[in-house]
Amino acid sequence: MVGSEEGYAVPPADEHTAFDTAHPAVPAVYLAFTLAFTMFSFQPVLIALSLAGALAYGCCARGVRETLAGLRWQLPVVAVIALLNPIFSASGSTELFRLGVRAVYLESLCYGAAMGALFIASASWLRAAASLLSFDKVMALFGNAAPVIALMASMTMRLIPRFLRRGDAVLAAQRAVAVPGRTRGELVRERLRLSSVLMGWGMEDSLETADAMRARGWGGAPRRTTFSRYRFTRADAWALAGLLAGGAAVGLLAWAATSQYSFFPVMSRLVPWWGYVPYAAWMLLPAALHLCERRRFA
Repeated sequence: MVGSEEGYAVPPADEHTAFDTAHPAVPAVYLAFTLAFTMFSFQPVLIALSLAGALAYGCCARGVRETLAGLRWQLPVVAVIALLNPIFSASGSTELFRLGVRAVYLESLCYGAAMGALFIASASWLRAAASLLSFDKVMALFGNAAPVIALMASMTMRLIPRFLRRGDAVLAAQRAVAVPGRTRGELVRERLRLSSVLMGWGMEDSLETADAMRARGWGGAPRRTTFSRYRFTRADAWALAGLLAGGAAVGLLAWAATSQYSFFPVMSRLVPWWGYVPYAAWMLLPAALHLCERRRFA
């Protein structure tokens, strides 16, 4: 995989990725299920499995070095969320220490860490979506029926990878001018300044994109025409049926695991469960397909 100037992953012409030979509806359905599972399954094991699946696909598609490099800013985000949550939400039964009159509980700390990991997992899957569903695939799916939705979906999938790359660039610039011996408070202020820079950068890009689309005549015609080179075959129908059946089964397992776990007032005890195996297989599916496609077309 290589990165384009727009800041999102674009596969070379001679490299096949997961779902590359399938109709765009197949990866779209998979990603819809996966993002729903990731965002709504607030259970530590499920969050860890989702994050592991996203990182595994990132290692296969972009390389181990680039994927691990992204953790340099992702792990501090998890730490910041985990540390700030007990301050704003003092709930739990296992008191660790006190900050003045406010108690810090283990349950609140773990809840914040889970929230941070959930955010990183969601961002990682959105980055994977940029390579699994390229712009031409999104337009092939929604271009004629809903061109505005197709454009918004493609821009949203491009937004997260662009933020990741620009965040790495800003962090590198901050490290270059940083003074040794910074305090923890200064490091937190740097991360907050990073978020402010990225938000301002994103707003500026949105204005430039709107002007560019207007200059190119977007919305000037009542109906746009699109070319699609994808054909829905019998194999795509079987793959789609399998994903729908598997997604329904995995969704029931995720609901069962999430409904039986709670952080407050006491964290539920995690025990081995066979339901984690199908969930892990679902999350690791893109990485496995990517390796199979690479070996098939090698």
